Amino acid sequence: MCGISGFIDPVLSATDADRLLHNMLKSIAHRGPDDSSIYNDGDVWLGHNRLSIIDLSSEANQPMHYDDLVIIFNGEIYNYIEIKQQLLREGMQFTTSSDTEVILASYRKWGTDCVKQFVGMWSFVIWDKRKKIFFASRDRFGIKPFYYIYNGSRFYFGSEYKPLKLSPLFSNELNLDQVSRGLQMGWVCYNDETYFEKIKALPAAHNLIIENGKITIERYWDIETGKYLNISEEEKKEKFLALFKDSVNLHLRSDVTVGSCLSGGLDSSAIAGMVQHLHPGIKYKSFSIYYEGKGDVDERPFIREVLNKYPAIEPYYYSPTDVEVGESFHHALYHADVPCTGSSFMSQYFLMKLIGSQKIKVVLDGQGSDEYLGGYMHTFYRVIADQLRNFKLSKALQTTTAISKQTGASFMPHIAKSLLSVTMHEQQLYALEYKKYYPFLSNQSATPAPFQLPDVNGNRTDNFLYQLMFSTSLPSLLHYEDRNSMAFSIESRVPFLDHRLVEFAFSLPVKDKVNGIVTKDILRQSLNGILPEAVKNRKDKKGFVTPGESKWLRGPLSHLLDFKSSDLPFLNADKVSHVLTEYKKGSNKMVALTWRLAVLNYWMKNFTS
Repeated sequence: MCGISGFIDPVLSATDADRLLHNMLKSIAHRGPDDSSIYNDGDVWLGHNRLSIIDLSSEANQPMHYDDLVIIFNGEIYNYIEIKQQLLREGMQFTTSSDTEVILASYRKWGTDCVKQFVGMWSFVIWDKRKKIFFASRDRFGIKPFYYIYNGSRFYFGSEYKPLKLSPLFSNELNLDQVSRGLQMGWVCYNDETYFEKIKALPAAHNLIIENGKITIERYWDIETGKYLNISEEEKKEKFLALFKDSVNLHLRSDVTVGSCLSGGLDSSAIAGMVQHLHPGIKYKSFSIYYEGKGDVDERPFIREVLNKYPAIEPYYYSPTDVEVGESFHHALYHADVPCTGSSFMSQYFLMKLIGSQKIKVVLDGQGSDEYLGGYMHTFYRVIADQLRNFKLSKALQTTTAISKQTGASFMPHIAKSLLSVTMHEQQLYALEYKKYYPFLSNQSATPAPFQLPDVNGNRTDNFLYQLMFSTSLPSLLHYEDRNSMAFSIESRVPFLDHRLVEFAFSLPVKDKVNGIVTKDILRQSLNGILPEAVKNRKDKKGFVTPGESKWLRGPLSHLLDFKSSDLPFLNADKVSHVLTEYKKGSNKMVALTWRLAVLNYWMKNFTS
């Protein structure tokens, strides 16, 4: 895991370019404290901060050279050993034990199609000195970031917003569409857009090529939906288990110690349990955040279920105090790069701080499973919609009744939302939420919604899960995952986002993911005996639970509310004032929106230049 930055700029002098790139790297020094180096070839400048994980020798430092190729790389290629063995059989030579060199050799062998060979997470740049081709790529799910500014012959890039703010091409003009998406939907990223008009993101599963002054961006991978395997239930479980085992095994490859985040939920428990299942009795550290207090959720009873089953796991816990929340907020938001739209990023920040305090450089985390295995309760609106569309009226009624009983939610709103999902596609549903869920605050027109969700093959549920993966949920979660882990120089790996596992899950019918009112059923069934029963049978969904926006805004972060509606001139001042006034009077009806307004204001004042 590392930080990359650089540019192609024929305007700057060599002296100015060298000074600028050093400063760009300095702005993301936290991403790679083990080494920092620069490469220059004419107008091309490449910089790298290294966090040493695989092949700790100096020979594996970057920028790395391979014949006439140069690379800077952020991420891990987990199947690099298998690819290397194949390339060795074909006569290719290697001088290091790193996965970085395997990328270069793969590019020499397969060109830009090399990325189709990789199982991993990546953001890298390869400069072909002979052909004068600049090739950049981002992994299939966007686990690792890549941002850029492009203006004619000048191109700047980096792992975070921070180095690009130093670019001569940068201006702090806000992208108001993204501001609006953040306020209304809670998304902190979308497609190639960021919070700044000038800064673009290379979308997940895309390559970027610059040749002869022309930039080309193209998609190299996508999930196929609407085609389902015709195999037995036992074969499905065996296949899912085999893929999950292989993914966890690959994600354990490291020349430094690996640990696990452990929330007590299904996903993190599955990963920790699988590590112990694959390597019985191996000493292994887990890390957990909890809160104690009235109304707070403490997941330690479920964590203890995992520890009782696997006593070789050494647990570490941390409970942030209100004072620490107040003192750490500025630093956490600085590293986040964006106005975080909920309070859970603070829990993850403290979790990574705990991991860093134990000198752990690699940690496994459970992101991604909910998005493609139907882990969120609002998946049921689409499940019920599919039942209604298939004229399974009795089944739809049964599911709605069971969900209402389990969640305590009233029956009619649930069935009403399911009926909307029968008649509307995902774009229409999200556009409706964008305009109606909260009072629309922007001075811009609310129509059309500033996003476009593709209608993919398959049923309503698979459409919904596809959008979660690429647009509505996972991109923001991965943004937080990357920034919080790298704030403490930690590589966070996400085994559920092995693309082979995801492809297999999308080849299964909905009932294998959501069975009755049981979410992620294929995971639960496949890991029977590996998961503790109490965890396996959990029906609730907690995630990174915090005391909540309300408690912190009325406590250690109350100062965030000290602003006027006029401080956000692109919003409707009267509506903003109403939201803030109602909250200060004691109403929590729109606490999430209040949080987003307060954090947006603080971020604008402190981090936009």
